[in-house]
Amino acid sequence: MRRLNRKKTLSLVRELDAFPKVPDSYVETSASGGTVSLIAFTTMALLTIMEFSVYQDTWMKYEYEVDKDFSSKLRINIDITVAMKCQYVGADVLDLAETMVASADGLVYEPAIFDLSPQQKEWQRMLQLIQSRLQEEHSLQDVIFKSAFKSASTALPPREDDSSQPPDACRIHGHLYVNKVAGNFHITVGKAIPHPRGHAHLAALVNHDSYNFSHRIDHLSFGEPVPGIINPLDGTEKIALDHNQMFQYFITVVPTRLHTYKISADTHQFSVTERERVINHAAGSHGVSGIFMKYDLSSLMVTVTEEHMPFWQFFVRLCGIVGGIFSTTGMLHGIGKFIVEIIYCRFRLGAYKPVNSVPFEDGHTDNHLPLLENNTH
Repeated sequence: MRRLNRKKTLSLVRELDAFPKVPDSYVETSASGGTVSLIAFTTMALLTIMEFSVYQDTWMKYEYEVDKDFSSKLRINIDITVAMKCQYVGADVLDLAETMVASADGLVYEPAIFDLSPQQKEWQRMLQLIQSRLQEEHSLQDVIFKSAFKSASTALPPREDDSSQPPDACRIHGHLYVNKVAGNFHITVGKAIPHPRGHAHLAALVNHDSYNFSHRIDHLSFGEPVPGIINPLDGTEKIALDHNQMFQYFITVVPTRLHTYKISADTHQFSVTERERVINHAAGSHGVSGIFMKYDLSSLMVTVTEEHMPFWQFFVRLCGIVGGIFSTTGMLHGIGKFIVEIIYCRFRLGAYKPVNSVPFEDGHTDNHLPLLENNTH
């Protein structure tokens, strides 16, 4: 009974076979079929390699939502060199109402040389080249996100030459924690002092001829710093052509959550618009000489996630490539063979033309070929 059931089961399974086998003696091969098969296998190999490279690659997915975090502090990371001595300049931050002065205790004033060394100039040229490419090709930002923590440090390299030149500039670097509202970070003449109605700078003790707000922004970012990320103002250098010159940067900060296969960080992206002008009260250009960075926070938060093609999708696409090429090349080969046979048959039929025509009594002619007679002797 068991053997009988096994035979019935095997017979049922054989009937369900969707891939019937044809004996080799019934299969006819041809040179055209071999050529098409070779082309099909080559195409399948190339597309499989390309599909595998797509499977290995990743892409960045952007999602947007309303930023509901209003109570936390915003960190500002600063590294700016101003072409004035440290005792002549002061930096601070004001909020939107300009009534509360943020603490600037986290900033360090370090005497420095404004001119860069050859190695540092090469670093600055490379950084400015990357910035120009980022403005033209926004997709490069995805490459920077994915390569975070893997690329070399983006900080200004240390000076390699021992210059005997005395310091003629002031490097202001460090970080500040401010409220998550619009504010104004500025560097101007004189140290900042508290004032009941806002703040003031002791600019009267500084000679007007010593004003020089030529500056270089080695780094400016918002949020926790992420190594390898290049920010829009990194490497920017401005040269003042007048003592009374104002440099303004209007910055829009966008909170960003970055999730890649390497890191997960809460950072901030920002866009910037630049403007500079000479202060001339007689010509109607009012203001204060200095460097002003007015920032505003976006109400939207961007979540950037690195995604990868799942294996099942890669397998389905691979099966589609193999099956699709087999079917397509088979159809094209059949159509081509059919067209060739039609042309060949017409060519052969055209070779048999009537030899003569026999007229009938009613005026018609007989165009049929004469029958061949067997000569039997």
